[in-house]
Amino acid sequence: MTQTHAGIHGKALTALAVAVLLAGCSTVQETSNEAKAVAVEPAPDAGFIQDPKRQTKRADLPFQKVWIKPGFDKSTYKELIVAPVNTQYMLEMDWMHELSSANWASDVKSDIAELARYFHHQVVTEFKDDPHHRFRVIQDPSQHKQPALRLELALIEIDPSQPVLHALGWLQPGGGTAAGLINQRRAAFEARLRDVSTGEVVATFADRDSQDVGPLDLTRLTWYGPAKGIMDRWAKQFVQVANRKPGEAVTDPTPFTLRPF
Repeated sequence: MTQTHAGIHGKALTALAVAVLLAGCSTVQETSNEAKAVAVEPAPDAGFIQDPKRQTKRADLPFQKVWIKPGFDKSTYKELIVAPVNTQYMLEMDWMHELSSANWASDVKSDIAELARYFHHQVVTEFKDDPHHRFRVIQDPSQHKQPALRLELALIEIDPSQPVLHALGWLQPGGGTAAGLINQRRAAFEARLRDVSTGEVVATFADRDSQDVGPLDLTRLTWYGPAKGIMDRWAKQFVQVANRKPGEAVTDPTPFTLRPF
């Protein structure tokens, strides 16, 4: 085969591969809820939610576990406080205990604190930028003038990415079971929704999600990989759920799409 023919042949194969991948993505888009249910198992209960067994999966909400107090009417609430994101359960993850370098462990803990601030910022920003202005976001209970809710979030899991697994020796033969995390790229949270005036928890929900798959995965240059992209999606979903009308379903976006760059 001549060099020219080889080049043309290679381009044809590349075009065919892209077409097949795009076709596959189209199929996943049509069944995104089912695809996530198969690909992403709920995270084990971390303890942030006091009574997690009463949570169930609801077809009309995008989160894997949900409990809403019977008779709770979200329409009566006009203000929202977003509490700082809890990270204590992240710091208890098994893989973190394997960090041999004190400096590296310190860096990871600093990263977790930064991710918590990022998650909080994204949630607040999404509610403030909500064109429907569903909630007035306030900083402190003393500021509230109308019935208010407090959203309490906890990051409970972020899978370490490939560089960390290499460094811990988990990608070597016999290096450990955590090597299976390499392609999962998941993050998980638990949340409580609390009535500011009474202090009563009126709803809880939890979710584990994974980020988009792409041939070039630059997110693995950091140990927390695509976690920020997952947090962006959660923040948008919180606003969608807050705005949903009775009987309306909020579905999960396509969990896997083609992103070559």
